[in-house]
Amino acid sequence: MRYRQLGDSDLRVSEISLGSWLTYGGGVGDEAARACVEAAFEVGINFIDTANVYALGGAEELLGDVLQRRPRDSYVLATKLYFPMDDTGENQGLSRAQVEKQIDESLRRLRTDHVDLYQCHRYDYETPLEETLAALSEVVRSGKARYIGFSEWSPQQIQAALDLSRTHGFERFVSSQPQYSMLHRDPEREVFPLCAANGISQIVWSPLAQGALTGKYRPGEPPPQGSRATSAHMGRMMSDWLELDVLETVQRLRPVADRLGLTMAQLALAWVLRRDEVASAIVGATRPEQVRANASASGIELDPETLAEIDRTLG
Repeated sequence: MRYRQLGDSDLRVSEISLGSWLTYGGGVGDEAARACVEAAFEVGINFIDTANVYALGGAEELLGDVLQRRPRDSYVLATKLYFPMDDTGENQGLSRAQVEKQIDESLRRLRTDHVDLYQCHRYDYETPLEETLAALSEVVRSGKARYIGFSEWSPQQIQAALDLSRTHGFERFVSSQPQYSMLHRDPEREVFPLCAANGISQIVWSPLAQGALTGKYRPGEPPPQGSRATSAHMGRMMSDWLELDVLETVQRLRPVADRLGLTMAQLALAWVLRRDEVASAIVGATRPEQVRANASASGIELDPETLAEIDRTLG
């Protein structure tokens, strides 16, 4: 496993990180989830990503239980806030009150006194950005989080936060968490360069397009039994990736992977990690063997000819 610096922080994170969206505390049984976390440590993954909203606290609770067996300085732990935690309309967003409340609730569930990275899961249009940054700065200065980040913010929102941090002395973001894969390259245009110029690394989610880039979903065939697409819980957001044209495009990448002696997943993850702006690629897993297989992509380097061939194949 290789490791990369996370922005302008002192955190070194594994190139492959373990996520918990749709899986732990909900879509996967607790024993299987624990086995996946253990497998992650065995292969050198030191970066665990979660959020308060995943299984409405269930993912954090499970991780809190599993991670109790590990020295706190042996892993990098990230969580997030923003999305509703219930249907009251109150426990959501990035207001000062919610930042103060949700960090304490996350720490309780995670059974730790701090997280290494506390992230805004989305941008909050209902709360002044200055209020959010002031509250997040207090979280860092109180020792409850070491650094802060955001997920899926626009270039304009990122720039506004940078400007406010310079003007008011707020803590600065060190990470951005966008969706990024061979099939979703939008962040390359503006988010990547803006962040790189300001000490912010990318922690990308869905680098395998929720499994579509593994090649296991074949055009015109039903999803394999036991795959994410067959799960009512874990497959509910996969429809875009199961469109016929998408699956046909993915299959055109198979000869590239075969020529290199790689699996389709290794090829897709190596492609994401070709960018220096990316500190880590978050993968989900329901079985330990998936964790091990995904971790094996770390360190694979694609030559310029292969990258050009991929670009031609993707059109």
